[in-house]
Amino acid sequence: MTMEISKKVEQLAPSGIRAFFDLVLGMKDVISLGVGEPDFVTPWHIREKAIFSLEEGFTSYTSNKGMLELRRQIAHFLGHRYGMTYDPEEEILVTVGVSEGLDLAMRAILNPGDKVLIPEPSYVSYRPVVELAGGTPVILTTTLENGFKLTPSQIEKACHKGVKAMMINYPCNPTGASYTKEELQAIARAAQRHNLFVISDEVYDELTYDFPHTPLASLRGMKDHVLYFNGFSKAYAMTGFRIGWVCGPAKVVAAMTKIHQYTMLCAPITGQMAAEEALKNGFKSVQEMKKEYNRRRRYIVGALNEIGLDCHMPQGAFYVFPSIGRTGETSMAFAQNLLKKKKVALVPGGAFGAAGEGYVRISYASSYENLKEAVGRIKDYLKR
Repeated sequence: MTMEISKKVEQLAPSGIRAFFDLVLGMKDVISLGVGEPDFVTPWHIREKAIFSLEEGFTSYTSNKGMLELRRQIAHFLGHRYGMTYDPEEEILVTVGVSEGLDLAMRAILNPGDKVLIPEPSYVSYRPVVELAGGTPVILTTTLENGFKLTPSQIEKACHKGVKAMMINYPCNPTGASYTKEELQAIARAAQRHNLFVISDEVYDELTYDFPHTPLASLRGMKDHVLYFNGFSKAYAMTGFRIGWVCGPAKVVAAMTKIHQYTMLCAPITGQMAAEEALKNGFKSVQEMKKEYNRRRRYIVGALNEIGLDCHMPQGAFYVFPSIGRTGETSMAFAQNLLKKKKVALVPGGAFGAAGEGYVRISYASSYENLKEAVGRIKDYLKR
């Protein structure tokens, strides 16, 4: 008997990022500006805490929800930073990165056929986690003309029968777009009018450059309508520790925990202890990394525009999303040819949905010297 694969999984498209970077493996002298990972090493005091926790013998499981000490620290951090109030016992869950949390959320709230609004271009996992949970993605296309931002009118037009939830990510991967408090208030009003439950991925919150970051759940009347996601991978350069968190209504967090306990059980204790140290004493390190990202942001945007690739100024994260329309190539062809001929790796915009076609994502989480060399190679490629 031939083993049949689940039709749902069989029809699922592979990650456009991973499919492209399979081409990079084994190539020499490649400048990689593709993977969304800080080029900084996790600050030493956080690594030291992880090492010391192992030396002390902390190698066990933790509570399914995560160490209570860490959940209390998350609650304290959110209260101090944003004035948000969450019960660490019932309203906070520690996950294996934000990605696991998003998967848990979709499985916890969706019934077959429930519709979820997803602005695109968007992170590659949003549409798949909705589909795997039996939901139906409803794509809202954002464009360069409005800074790749979701508008309240788009929400209004899309909210027909059966729309249950909406996903939003800001600062956004891949575009770097973010929202002022006033813009978020308008989006919140639209969501409230249609009783939408909002999945808000704010893992790049600390990397907001031009105005203060405002959590959607901190807005008046929104706490009970938002699942707030954050984590340690980006701002604290802790990708390998795989620690994220979610805050939200106790009923939803309990449902997510139920799935989590049967699949992942708990996040790694070493990572959790390192995360607690990051929240307690990591602010200075985050600000130092942010300052350098901002320097690179301003350089790369100016340099790309100078060589003829139209590029808007991102307001957060560590990505730029320039147009390659002048080349006449698809985003995949441009990325493949640039890799083969000039050994610069970046991500085709089509990997982030149809709205990303005609663009490429470039990560400036790479050294200033690498960015300058990469721009020179791209300039040479454009001269052909």
